[in-house]
Amino acid sequence: MRIVRQWTTWVPVVAVVVLALGWGRDLPGPFVALVGACLIGSVLSAVHHAEVVAHRVGEPFGSLVLAVAVTVIEVGLIVMLMAGGGDKASTYARDTVFAAVMITCNGIVGLSLLVAALRRRVAVFNAEGSGGALATVITLAAMTLVLPSFTTSHPGPEFTGAQLVFAAVASLCLYGIFVGVQTVRHREYFLPIAPEADAAGDDWRASPPTLRETWWSLGLLFVALLAVVGNAKLVSPAIEDGVESAGLPKAVVGVVIALMVLLPETLAAVRAARRDRVQTSLNLAYGSAIASIGLTVPAIALASVWLSGPLVLGLGPLHLALLALTAAVSALTVVPGRANVLQGGVHLVLFAAFVFLSFSP
Repeated sequence: MRIVRQWTTWVPVVAVVVLALGWGRDLPGPFVALVGACLIGSVLSAVHHAEVVAHRVGEPFGSLVLAVAVTVIEVGLIVMLMAGGGDKASTYARDTVFAAVMITCNGIVGLSLLVAALRRRVAVFNAEGSGGALATVITLAAMTLVLPSFTTSHPGPEFTGAQLVFAAVASLCLYGIFVGVQTVRHREYFLPIAPEADAAGDDWRASPPTLRETWWSLGLLFVALLAVVGNAKLVSPAIEDGVESAGLPKAVVGVVIALMVLLPETLAAVRAARRDRVQTSLNLAYGSAIASIGLTVPAIALASVWLSGPLVLGLGPLHLALLALTAAVSALTVVPGRANVLQGGVHLVLFAAFVFLSFSP
């Protein structure tokens, strides 16, 4: 079978073997480099197999598959880092989730709009679906990343136990409502607007994979996710030591995690934008942001039962300003249902500001 001969088939298997050989041991530098390569290869493989499944089930279910797959990777990375980090890992969840929001809402959205606008002068998408998704992102971000900085029941930017449970349940419920609207009740709001250009050669028009290929990819997706989470645990000490030795803020660890996890999805969104399927790009971006908060926060809240150390979720003034600016600019971008290179450029400048200020706050 063709899929057996592809690199996306054997890379996750090799990564699992490397994981078994390195688990519970002090790793030398060359082995850490091998683990890092396996980690990156597994991330790319996971998203590839998610795309195969997505092609079979169609939109908007395809974007949902990718978003959930990426979020599983993110949650695994965060939990693994927090499990061995103690008190110094108290902000990993906040930093990673906030980085994911900034990368998706500014980096992926801005790059997709810029690519589509350069190709067609104006990028066209469904304002109804994108607007609802953006409203969900803003609400989730405010409830989980902003409110902890203003609550008074617990000192510092932390929730009390009851507040954390409420935020987790509310996030999960809001994510469930969004999925229901996206896939059932108002599915048409999230379907791509038909491209006007000749799409000859675009693989989105190709025949979907067979049922056997789909199940094969689904199984390999789980293998790749296992390899990602496990190898992330092996390589996490090297990431933390590198950030610490360079004298960089701890928040950089979260940025590195989010960039690594979301890079393949960024490539998928750009490919969709080049095919005039901007709505698919926005589904990927906003869907990932919603899943990143709506699934990560409940998972971290559950994991905090056995994880030691505090759980800091509230953002500082600098990041609060970036989040507020992102919310305002995103609303102005989405409402018209049309965008040009200016909107794409504005979002990319915001993303660049976020990355720069993460390294130099």
